[in-house]
Amino acid sequence: MRVKTFSRMAGLSLAAFCVHGQAGMAQSSPKKPNIIVILADDMGYSDIGCFGSEISTPNIDRLANNGVRFTQFYNASRSCPTRASLLTGLYQHQAGVGDMVGDLGYPAYQGYLNTQCVTLGEAMKVNGYNTYMSGKWHVGDKPETLPRKRGFDRYFGLIDGASSYFQLIPYRNNQKAPKMMLDDSPFFPEDGFYMTNAIADHALDFLDEETPKKDPFFMYLAFTAPHWPLHALPNDIERYRGTYMKGWDELRKERFERMKKLGILDASVQLSPRDERVPAWETLSVEEKKMWDLRMAVYAAMIHRLDQNIGRVIDKLQEMGELENTMIIFLSDNGGCHEGTKNKGNYIRTTGETGNPDSFDAYEYPWANVSNTPFRLHKHWVHEGGISTPFIVHFPGSIKGGRIVREPGHIIDIMPTLLDYAKGRYPSTFNGNKVHAMEGISLRAALEGKKLKRKNPLFWEHEGNRALRLDNWKLVSQYDYANKKFMKWELYNMKSDRAELDDLIDKESAIAGYLISLYEKHAARIGVVSKESLDNNRN
Repeated sequence: MRVKTFSRMAGLSLAAFCVHGQAGMAQSSPKKPNIIVILADDMGYSDIGCFGSEISTPNIDRLANNGVRFTQFYNASRSCPTRASLLTGLYQHQAGVGDMVGDLGYPAYQGYLNTQCVTLGEAMKVNGYNTYMSGKWHVGDKPETLPRKRGFDRYFGLIDGASSYFQLIPYRNNQKAPKMMLDDSPFFPEDGFYMTNAIADHALDFLDEETPKKDPFFMYLAFTAPHWPLHALPNDIERYRGTYMKGWDELRKERFERMKKLGILDASVQLSPRDERVPAWETLSVEEKKMWDLRMAVYAAMIHRLDQNIGRVIDKLQEMGELENTMIIFLSDNGGCHEGTKNKGNYIRTTGETGNPDSFDAYEYPWANVSNTPFRLHKHWVHEGGISTPFIVHFPGSIKGGRIVREPGHIIDIMPTLLDYAKGRYPSTFNGNKVHAMEGISLRAALEGKKLKRKNPLFWEHEGNRALRLDNWKLVSQYDYANKKFMKWELYNMKSDRAELDDLIDKESAIAGYLISLYEKHAARIGVVSKESLDNNRN
């Protein structure tokens, strides 16, 4: 059931905001843009039409074709870290979410946003914006860490990391049901509920509060799609069923070719080999092919429904007369997800056909390898398949559309970019607490066709997986969980080898040594704790 219009809450005190020694709020201006950040969940680099997919995404494609696409934009490889970083403009460790939402006994790994950061909700609110969020939070479930305590006037959505799309039920053994909230109250789905539709429904209700429009608004629209479980509406599933009988090998080739024709990939990029854990399609039985076809059809249906709901938001902005003056950003929180959930590990046992409410399935390594075309590896790792996201900025009233940007960008850049366009200021203290300086840079130059000037390298660390990028050089390493040790460093030239196929660590030892020293310096500064220490606290 959709929520009706509520009066906007007063929220945080303006007196709590101090900008470099100056208290107060940036003056509201009718020229300030509205801003919507749309985050997909577990969606791979090539999963939308304007980045090479066969999945129909006309509304996202519209944003891309009339906006700017970044081909080398990065997330933090997993849900909690990405959300913490995106919301704060910091590396996730600095914000207190260095791993996931469990407390591992260190300040950088407390599992919820700390008081040394400000969220986009807090920063935009104090700079004169109405602030709304609809969707997945997943950066802390303590009362003081919930969205309405971290700067959002209105909130609807899922506090936890995942849920059935149709109901709130435990999906792991000995687990409580996932928690949803509407503002400060628990929310319980009614009959006919479907998560993706509900997130958009409440976003539209929040936008109704803007009519007639008085102040600019910021909205964080964090869909749970297409994160497992594979749950979709029957008509959407039927649209794609049978599409994937050609198999993952052929689909990867087709996406790769479309990506080159679209200009997403340049001529130097090669298609990485099929993941070693994935069998050749032609070795499968007919029944196995049908099973895998259905899984990918449901996944595609989830993205299709996501796109349809984004279209509803675009239509609402047009109805309000605000589309020209609204910056819309679209991205994903990590690469395609390899995880298996069907009757595995601690997940609940289910017998329903993939897609319906009595199932709890995922598309696993085979289709995640397609989602991340042309890259290696997946969510959780910090090779390109884990951290690369499609990134689209649509702002017709200010930015010339139809362009592709090939310079690297990172989720730490979103906070400074939005404050730049909002004519806003970033605090040095907030609610009496000293706040970390932003790590990223404004992307305005790139959005306006100029070169970015970035002083510091880009940095990643997640559960022992490590990387650093400086200009075209990328240093990266996996963690060997079976043997509990770091694997060797690898070095790649991103200009000529975006798929990370030609390891230059031995040929370019001087460069590698320098980058390793930079990584260690940044890891210490940001608060990274050794994997061994974390594992001891986790057990």
